[in-house]
Amino acid sequence: MAKGFGGRGMPMGGGMNMNMIKQAQKMQQDLLRMQQEMETKEYTATAGGGVVTACVTGKRELKELTIDPEAVDPDDVEMLQDMIVAAVNQAMHAAEEDAGSSMQKLTGGMGLPF
Repeated sequence: MAKGFGGRGMPMGGGMNMNMIKQAQKMQQDLLRMQQEMETKEYTATAGGGVVTACVTGKRELKELTIDPEAVDPDDVEMLQDMIVAAVNQAMHAAEEDAGSSMQKLTGGMGLPF
């Protein structure tokens, strides 16, 4: 095999490859740090004019659910259920948007499939 060439006749750009490896390692470290930060964040949303409040973590776990006693109507449980679902979904959506935004900043818009 000729000196300076890889197995398929491709030049071996050692310096360029090392730079790419270092960049990938830095991105991996940044990604890990971002994931750890996201897991500690909390996202809160309300529904029904604030009578239902849901708080989720960056891990997408429901941490707290608060229901104003005035929202509890035994004759209309369905409306309360709808408000709970809406508040939880809004909080989850906020967590997803924040994660996507943070990933976009980290990758610089490279369109990586994360």
